[in-house]
Amino acid sequence: MDRKGQRPEELGQEELARLVVDFLHRTVVHHTLWFAEVEHQLGRVKALDVMGTVWEKSYAAQMRRLAEAFGFTMEKGVPAALLGLPKEKLLGLLGDLGRNWLAGDGIWFQEVEAREGIWDAKRCNDSCWGRFSPFEAWSVRRFLGLPDAPGLAGLKRALEFRLYAGINVQTIREEGPESLVFEMNDCRVQAARKRKGLADYPCKSGGIVEYRSFAETIDPRIRTACIACPPDDHPDEWFCAWRFTLNP
Repeated sequence: MDRKGQRPEELGQEELARLVVDFLHRTVVHHTLWFAEVEHQLGRVKALDVMGTVWEKSYAAQMRRLAEAFGFTMEKGVPAALLGLPKEKLLGLLGDLGRNWLAGDGIWFQEVEAREGIWDAKRCNDSCWGRFSPFEAWSVRRFLGLPDAPGLAGLKRALEFRLYAGINVQTIREEGPESLVFEMNDCRVQAARKRKGLADYPCKSGGIVEYRSFAETIDPRIRTACIACPPDDHPDEWFCAWRFTLNP
């Protein structure tokens, strides 16, 4: 779309509104690129530690300006409108955000697949999980206030706070004090393929990266083993299953 005007002041109302959204997108990407570069230069542990401080400082400044622009108030560090929503609405919003996240993930995969083929898309997907999954584990651990080595009890709790947890159906069962089994009973991606008469998406390579890095970020002593994951055969009760054990 050709934008008229040499400067923002010369844009129309709709074009200015779209530019505001584009500025927000640039800010999110810039934040992510900073993290990626600090991780590259200093390592993941230091990068996550820096991100924790950066997020607190930048969030406060950005939300203050957005509150002034849109006329909402902040209370206890979050928009007061969120605090005023009933619990069911907040839970529904978490589900919507999870679905938006998964849709974005799928759009990225499909676009790379359309341009470069499925194997390049899978390679990018698996590498992305290798970076996102430990970040999500760090974010969950930080949100819950888990200690550095919370064991399988900490992992069990953390798995319930993933983006996936609110949009898929999962089961977590304890086999004993040093073993935990996670089953993905209903996966939105695989269920959609099943409805279309398609074979399971072969997600095992990505799953190994995803679950192992998540668990090890929660507690470095935790080891991950794949019970089965597509293209493996699996029972109707679940699409993939993983066993987590705690090394002394």
